[in-house]
Amino acid sequence: MGVLFALLAALSAVVASRRRRRGQTRATAVIVSPPKSTVIAKDGAVRSAQMAELTLGEEDWQRLWNATNLENLARTYWRFLSRVTLGLIRVVYGENERSVVLIGRPLTLLRFDAPEYVIDRDYGSVRWQIRDGLLVARSGRGCGFLALAVTHLEGVTDGRVRVLIEVEVANFYPAIAAGFSVPAYEVTQSAIHVLVTHSFLRSLARLHLAKSKVGRFAAPHPDVRAAVARVRERVHK
Repeated sequence: MGVLFALLAALSAVVASRRRRRGQTRATAVIVSPPKSTVIAKDGAVRSAQMAELTLGEEDWQRLWNATNLENLARTYWRFLSRVTLGLIRVVYGENERSVVLIGRPLTLLRFDAPEYVIDRDYGSVRWQIRDGLLVARSGRGCGFLALAVTHLEGVTDGRVRVLIEVEVANFYPAIAAGFSVPAYEVTQSAIHVLVTHSFLRSLARLHLAKSKVGRFAAPHPDVRAAVARVRERVHK
């Protein structure tokens, strides 16, 4: 009996240790948006900056921090938008554009140019220029942009890395503000955008990124890399 109790105690200690390790490595996402996260200028231009601080294990950071996953993060945002609206809103991909549609065309809410990427050692961003759409005032077509930015914050504590993730809309002229009023925009479209964006930022603690539809930065298949290496060897012989 004494041996059995000893084995059970040892097993319990192992399970508890594993649970503690999982708890230590679990990612967390905390909203850190400024109190006045949405600002409307006198000419009607809107800037909204929603932010979260993501804390994750250093190994997870090293695994995720690359151009491929920056592109996947962008796809994750669009997928989240579709899921949270039960598929009513979805993204249609064109060769040089992205369209956010309600159910389908011609109900195009927002139309963007193809994304532009900036990738540095501790910073990465993807930005979509806003062309037009039902949510954009006629006078504001081609003016604003939507951007996702990831910034690696200094310092590592107990193997944990801090990352600032920001979703920014800038120089956007909402049609509802131009056609009705700024207060109407604030209590409807603006409030919904903040709510959905905060939900998206919190969801990133799961560290599950969708696979990009375009795959601009997708890593080549191992067989492809091997074939390229063989060609290079023949060239240099």
